[in-house]
Amino acid sequence: MANPQNPSAEDSLIARYFRPLATDPGAFGLVDDAAILSSSGEDIVVTTDAVVEGVHYLAADPPDTIARKALRVNLSDLAAKGAVPAGFVLTLALRSREDAWLRPFADALGEDARSFGCPLLGGDTVSTPGPQMISITAFGRVPRGRMVGRTGARPGDLILVTGTIGDAALGLDVLTGGAVAAALASDPAVRDFLVSRYRVPQPRNALAQAVSDHANAAMDVSDGLAGDLTKLCAASGVSATVGVATMPLSAAAAGLIARKVVGIETLLAGGDDYEVLCTVPPAQSEVLIAAGQAAGLAVTAIGTIVPGHERPRFLNGQGQELTLKRLSYSHF
Repeated sequence: MANPQNPSAEDSLIARYFRPLATDPGAFGLVDDAAILSSSGEDIVVTTDAVVEGVHYLAADPPDTIARKALRVNLSDLAAKGAVPAGFVLTLALRSREDAWLRPFADALGEDARSFGCPLLGGDTVSTPGPQMISITAFGRVPRGRMVGRTGARPGDLILVTGTIGDAALGLDVLTGGAVAAALASDPAVRDFLVSRYRVPQPRNALAQAVSDHANAAMDVSDGLAGDLTKLCAASGVSATVGVATMPLSAAAAGLIARKVVGIETLLAGGDDYEVLCTVPPAQSEVLIAAGQAAGLAVTAIGTIVPGHERPRFLNGQGQELTLKRLSYSHF
């Protein structure tokens, strides 16, 4: 919506920063107030996520990393549904129109839109006196009836997860001056790695086809693996057993665990991982793991879906159940 006191302000901002990103013909160069997303018999998958200053990113974070995170958290959802990105719409709530912030933001957003094949289709810009907010709704395509939801997990399925777990939570601790920051004060390379994992997620879209072909249920890990697995199990009407010793950890995370700087609960419940969590019949698991290897992506089996309605059980290396005081990040 344009500013009624200066009708050209919003149009000028859109033309300067975002019209170059609108490469899909259905976006009409952002001159209309609607767009067309064409479909040729596929299902259109729709997902939306907002990132808010002070909640999902820090005020001092570079604008290019904020742009990438805003789009990539949505791309991560599409990957977990087995969907190929088709486009996105963007809502920006801004305190100011400074070029020093908007130019790197728009440039990074455009780079990711091209890299992931997900062009800008439209959106809205508004002003706000409060925290900045970027909301993206992303669209993806899957063959009809092939979206992988949370409700299909079956007893006997193996639980697989991509990448490593817990790095983003550690990166946030580095940025906010916590125990991890102190422990890594003399190791800038590890600090930078963890901060990057927090600021710039790596959506696993390269694995979307394999997820669509082989997974019974899937979701992305956004609020914490323990809590998100609990949600998936509840949706499917099952339970799970997870071996914490098999949890895929980066060398940085494993080192901090070994030094007792953090506990395993921090990694399981921290959130912002944006990895794919899925359940797969045992006969299909090696195929999906091999697909990950072909894409340069580790896929690890961490447990099994079991009958029941209890919360998933997390077992240590001796088979003893861990009591987790916190399962995931919560906004409320």
